[in-house]
Amino acid sequence: MMRYLQKLGKSLMLPVACLPVAAILMGIGYWIDPSGWGANNVIAAFLLKAGGAIIDNMAILFAIGVGVGMSKDGEGTAALAALISWLMIQTLLSPAAYAMFTGGEAPAAFGKLNNQFIGIVSGLIGAACYNRFHTTKLPDVLAFFSGRRCVAIVTAGATLVVTLILAFVWPIVFNGLVSFGEAIVATGPAGAGLYGFLNRLLIPIGLHHALNSVFWFDVAGINDLGNFWSGGGTLGVTGQYMTGFFPIMMFGLPAACLAMYHTAKTTKKKVAAGLLFSAALASFFVGITEPIEFSFMFLAPVLYLVHAILAGISLAICSLLPIRAGFNFSAGFIDLMLSTNAPMALRPWLIVIPGLIYAGIYYAAFRFIIVKFNLKTPGREDDEEEIAEQEKKVTLKSGDFAEVARICLEGLGGKGNISSSEYCATRLRLEVKDYALVNEKKIKSAGVSGIIRPSKTSVQIIIGLKVQFVYDEFKKLL
Repeated sequence: MMRYLQKLGKSLMLPVACLPVAAILMGIGYWIDPSGWGANNVIAAFLLKAGGAIIDNMAILFAIGVGVGMSKDGEGTAALAALISWLMIQTLLSPAAYAMFTGGEAPAAFGKLNNQFIGIVSGLIGAACYNRFHTTKLPDVLAFFSGRRCVAIVTAGATLVVTLILAFVWPIVFNGLVSFGEAIVATGPAGAGLYGFLNRLLIPIGLHHALNSVFWFDVAGINDLGNFWSGGGTLGVTGQYMTGFFPIMMFGLPAACLAMYHTAKTTKKKVAAGLLFSAALASFFVGITEPIEFSFMFLAPVLYLVHAILAGISLAICSLLPIRAGFNFSAGFIDLMLSTNAPMALRPWLIVIPGLIYAGIYYAAFRFIIVKFNLKTPGREDDEEEIAEQEKKVTLKSGDFAEVARICLEGLGGKGNISSSEYCATRLRLEVKDYALVNEKKIKSAGVSGIIRPSKTSVQIIIGLKVQFVYDEFKKLL
């Protein structure tokens, strides 16, 4: 299970890498025109729309990223299948479609389908259908739809079943969260802490929006965000469901990025720095935390639980302090500066004190836990792509990549014996159906450096740094 979650975490790295640039574009646009959101400045509008095109479609990016990442060979067909699944769920469970099917008004839950959870589910459906059916052979009359072409058809059928399940389950889950949020309002600072904890805990499945609507808007009469800016609340109380996010987003998570960078493997620090530095900037300035959180929530779920607990404590403590700050977008530096003159603001500049304390706590906690439990945060993943130095120095004896691929395939028992194929930095990684058909002597005659057989169905052929060229030829033969 943990291995599956780690693979899911790696799959999310591709779409997550798109988010920091969106956050920066939106942050600059929001800074230029904080009151009109582009209505007063064409440059701000241009930047906000550009960044919003990515942020608003984050769930689609997740569907495609998971579809590709969870497929056996990173094939684009899996991404297409994931997109098909996503489009079907969004269409079949849309409020308009619900009203058409039932003749009644759609529950509010169906207006909240554009979230990360549905994106991940769609990606998993697409990848699962691809992995299972991409080699399917149909009768001659249907031969056109054999292999990868049948994946979309199977995905559509599987999505219909999932959609029917979601039609009954999704409103129950959504309404349950709203009711729960309304119930904890009366508990004061403890309730604020519980809300903060659940807010972070629900981000992986996108249901934090349901909970946010209870506290930030006028679903249950709280309207913390609206009252903060309109002055319709109570000074010293209003803002308690927003203030505690500032120490997390401006200080805690950027410090966590620093801890993850310092604990990354030396050979992977540059790669980790590219993701973590841009994500930290997005969190500090704009308050967009998904690039950081999705970089470790599946790779190291224990660490994400610690993050959620710390977030809850922050909201509980800040609700007790004589500090109130709010936001229109999220709890970043830009919103903090803008909220200094808001009607319900109360010494917002003092947020720096708990913020710096939280930076130290996050750095120390993340660094200790990562090292102590050897968690697979960015730059510390299992070395599927990082092979021993001696393998990187291997020189393929033959420069004819097509011939090497042909001999290897013959030694593996032919294309009919190959279940899946991929490659890492120096190795072909293959799954075979019948291990008895593998002829190691034949494979070695291709001039490869060595063969490793981790299990009865797994074969790894050490090629060297030119493995990609051999793999490309190998795929052509398949």
